[in-house]
Amino acid sequence: MKKAIVVGATGGTGAVITAELAKRGIPVIAFGRSRQKLEELAAQLGKPAHLSLAVGDAFRPDDVAAAAKEADVLFHCANVPYHEMESKLIPLGESIMEAVNRLGVKVVAIDGIYPYGRRQMDKVTEDHPKQPHTRKGKTRLAFEQMIFNKRWNNVKAMIVRLPDYYGPTANQASYLGGTLEAIAAGKMAFFIGNMKVPREYVYLPDAAQMVVELAGHDHAYGQNWNIPGSDMISGHEIVRIAQQASGTKKPVIPLGRTGLSLLGSFVPVMKEVVEMLYLTEEPLRLSGEKYERYIGKIPATRHADGIAATIRELQKRK
Repeated sequence: MKKAIVVGATGGTGAVITAELAKRGIPVIAFGRSRQKLEELAAQLGKPAHLSLAVGDAFRPDDVAAAAKEADVLFHCANVPYHEMESKLIPLGESIMEAVNRLGVKVVAIDGIYPYGRRQMDKVTEDHPKQPHTRKGKTRLAFEQMIFNKRWNNVKAMIVRLPDYYGPTANQASYLGGTLEAIAAGKMAFFIGNMKVPREYVYLPDAAQMVVELAGHDHAYGQNWNIPGSDMISGHEIVRIAQQASGTKKPVIPLGRTGLSLLGSFVPVMKEVVEMLYLTEEPLRLSGEKYERYIGKIPATRHADGIAATIRELQKRK
């Protein structure tokens, strides 16, 4: 990898992947819609000399192609609002794929676990059947099919799949992002789903290490890769660690179907979460066996350390 471009660089995954690339000394272009947010990201990273900024619209192939012309790998971290996924996710992906197909740039697309549907293995490998039963799961499976479509005959692509995640750059796009932000700020927080059931989360800096490592292996393209988290952990334990790190103990309210539906009257994205609640009741855990076999050791920060570090960084930024 000689030079990378991160599309959606100011988002939760984009920011941490940009940081990992910069830390490794790889020249990187941070692409996003907001000049102000891109400059804030550059400042947080210490304005490294090998980081450049590009303002553009990822829905416009010409904007992406102009920014990516010197890169050999593009990290597709751009996303759409949760409640607009069905209408906008595929057009966004097609715009990016059209741009890179012109240039012959490799693509690393960041995605989630929705296409797997209900768990059929104790630890879900990349060979798990893709039988989504939700609208979002079906949309995400269509996204995968679009990425690997043969019409992009000048592109090598891979998809990396993350479970829910947390870290200083995580935001409202993740189930846990808003919860930890509120706890760090000493405010009442909401927790999506059952707080008693242990679930899988990945600490974003760990995920970024794995994603960037995969991007540097030519044999990794043309495939799906799971990015597993550390040990399973319950919501109650997450909140305990976060409150201890923050020094605050404001209430944390779990949101199930009824609560999300009521909130959805005011915040559309909340209503859209309801169909995905099965993942909080029947947790799906990713297998990292393929990564370990072909790439190497999986970085796995202890949740106690990762959650505490996240809280400290969020408080520092405030």
